Amino acid sequence: MTTHSEAVDVMVIGGGAAGLSGAVVLGRARRSVLLVDAGEQRNLPADGVHNYLTAEGMPPHALAAAGRKEAEGYGVRILAGRVTAAEPHAGGFRVTLEDGTRVQAARLLLATGITDELPPIPGLADRWGRDLLHCPYCHGWEVRDRPLGIVSTGPFAVEQALLWRQWSDDVTLFLHTGPEPTDEQYEQLAARGVAVVDGEITGVEVTDDRLTGVVLAGGRVVARAALVTATTMNATLRGLEGLGLELEDLLRDGHRIGRYLPADPTGKTAAAGVWAAGNLTVPMAQVIASAAAGTMAGAMINMDLVAEDTRRAVAARPLRAEEESTVSARVLGDRRHGVEETMADDLAATWDARYAESDRIWSGDPNTALVTEAGDLPPGRALDLGCGEGGDAVWLARRGWTVTAVDISRVALERAAQHAADAGIADRIDFQRHNLAESFPDGEYDLVSAQFLHSWGDMPRDAILARAAAAVAPGGILLIEGHSGAPHWENPDGTHGSHEHPGHELPGPDQVIASLQLPDAEWELLVVDEHARERTLPDGRTIHHVDNTVKYRRR
Repeated sequence: MTTHSEAVDVMVIGGGAAGLSGAVVLGRARRSVLLVDAGEQRNLPADGVHNYLTAEGMPPHALAAAGRKEAEGYGVRILAGRVTAAEPHAGGFRVTLEDGTRVQAARLLLATGITDELPPIPGLADRWGRDLLHCPYCHGWEVRDRPLGIVSTGPFAVEQALLWRQWSDDVTLFLHTGPEPTDEQYEQLAARGVAVVDGEITGVEVTDDRLTGVVLAGGRVVARAALVTATTMNATLRGLEGLGLELEDLLRDGHRIGRYLPADPTGKTAAAGVWAAGNLTVPMAQVIASAAAGTMAGAMINMDLVAEDTRRAVAARPLRAEEESTVSARVLGDRRHGVEETMADDLAATWDARYAESDRIWSGDPNTALVTEAGDLPPGRALDLGCGEGGDAVWLARRGWTVTAVDISRVALERAAQHAADAGIADRIDFQRHNLAESFPDGEYDLVSAQFLHSWGDMPRDAILARAAAAVAPGGILLIEGHSGAPHWENPDGTHGSHEHPGHELPGPDQVIASLQLPDAEWELLVVDEHARERTLPDGRTIHHVDNTVKYRRR
């Protein structure tokens, strides 16, 4: 068992034509895609795929292999495995595989297909896809002019017999367990030269691994080269029950012929963020139609993600120059009059003005605690809370991490983005603007870092750190670094005291641990430390901090 976890834009479940086609579209759209396939495609027993332009007669396994190679060429990762659980989590979905791997995905594409339920006739299932057939458009040409048998198990057997008569003039309808044809149907069968045989089928005759006859009750054998039967086509959501999706009966003229997952024409299901394609939604669809449905679903998923990316970009949009100067003048003017702003918008404006006072506020180097405690961690997905000018985020990205970096200040985020661009790793950092008291980034992370998450005004630090803990993936790290005791800085009004609670001390490590209340069964406390630190201010003064480190690992 592994505790490996990762995060992707889209997880595709099912590696048939629908799943692979959707994955190719998403890969070409530069999305991070993981496709998980249990290797149970419905058409694998068949000799070839038909009615698929340019791939006529290609064995299904060869088509799937070519599709996998094509998808991987666009960066799609493909895993052989089975999903055992899936549920909404952290704004997306958490999916668990049978080997214990957990994946956090922003969107899901389900292409799990169907299972054909065959008549319970001894030896019949072994012939499925070879000389036991169901679709004349898929297999009729391959058995043209041969003796064919139609196994009746329901009300549409006469229709099947008349349809298959198009491919052979030697067709026999075995009534088996199906209804007696009407007088009109008997007349139609006779007119088309279709023979009708009473009695139940008890087995099949096979010679040299080829079907040669149908065995009836009493032992009579009727020579046939291939059989045709209707199946009950049951869509499967095994392991996906946690998504809350429900299958519906597929009816024809009031008769149930299978079960399917309802979806709109784009593949969108009733569960937000979940699309479906292929036989799962249209059980009777041929391979080429399933591929087309996967292509459509992939495109629609990308459009949905683009809309979300745009909303985030707007939220994180740096101030234009005229906006920045207006905010700075207003906030600095209020400071001169001794006014401390505590509302959310004013808090953001205060930080914008603070950063606008100088071209650089911080050193640009990563925090010492981050380097010490995360330096040996394998790269994964990291969340940097209160990223400021991006020193920590850039350090993490340089070490191979994919980073979501968050701050309340647009000015800081713009400066951090430039820092990342100058370092040549801008594509590894997603800068987002959040007032963490009101909104929190989506997703699940292998490292959540909160370095000196202090601020002016009423910032609910305990609640924010609780949300930070909830965003840690299994096996991931929660790292909190902060000041302890009475801080040695000046508040905007010139008094000394905590940014969060002026005149009060900042919490020590024991207080941080007590506020988090993380259960031992789920969390391992790795580091509890309090240490002194000396710092020289820009004006030349030397001050002494007492800082603390709290580090947890989620089990």
